[in-house]
Amino acid sequence: MGFWHYLFVRAALLYLVYTALLGTLFYLFPSLVGPFRPSHVHAGLVGFFLQMVMGVAYWMMPRPGGLRQDRLEALTFFLLNAGLLLRLLLEPLYLMGREGLRPWLGLSGGLQLAAALVFAHAMTRRVVTADMLRKMREERERRG
Repeated sequence: MGFWHYLFVRAALLYLVYTALLGTLFYLFPSLVGPFRPSHVHAGLVGFFLQMVMGVAYWMMPRPGGLRQDRLEALTFFLLNAGLLLRLLLEPLYLMGREGLRPWLGLSGGLQLAAALVFAHAMTRRVVTADMLRKMREERERRG
């Protein structure tokens, strides 16, 4: 497992614990549910689930021709987590009436969207058929 794959999985596990802790706090302090429910769901789906999927995909998906994508992996990680952390910090405040935070929440969504686009771009280079792999190997052998 490479460095970025490790960070994706570790961060996903942190979001899992955060989500479970926040869910427990909802029962102890029901007034938290209103402003924190969207963040709770987002931390679970994006922070844990999506981040785990991205980390494992970067780690386990084929690397045709020994493809290395360290920069794309790092960029995906930073964009996703910057956007997610910004949302988790600001969304509860916004839901409690801080209307001026809306542009920052838009930025958080944009960062997460950018992470998804970078990830999708990276995966398009890895999602190949056996026939495509055979043709790549033949081309490499032909070149020398």
